[in-house]
Amino acid sequence: MPRFLAVYTMKPENLAWFRSLPKAEQDAIDAQGVRQWAAWEERNAVSILDRGGMVGKTTRVTKHGVTEARNPFCGYLVVEAETADAAARLFLDHPHLTVFPGDGVDIMPFVT
Repeated sequence: MPRFLAVYTMKPENLAWFRSLPKAEQDAIDAQGVRQWAAWEERNAVSILDRGGMVGKTTRVTKHGVTEARNPFCGYLVVEAETADAAARLFLDHPHLTVFPGDGVDIMPFVT
């Protein structure tokens, strides 16, 4: 069955908004989101090949050297599905989008 990389994205201004909330409100969102994330993973366990994780700041390597970089990526996981559309549909109710200030989930097929 085809495998897909699912990359969680978040706009910097959405993260800034979240961080501007009172700590108690952030904690409440985190608590709700973590519970719902675990439930989402349980519902979709058969499709999840690698739970991945959340990621931090980016360091980019080019032919010109190593620099800091910015991108919207904040996490990833690997899923298995019949099609890219089927993989994408797994994320329609994901807490990254419904609870946390996530911007989207990019779905990309592995081609090798």
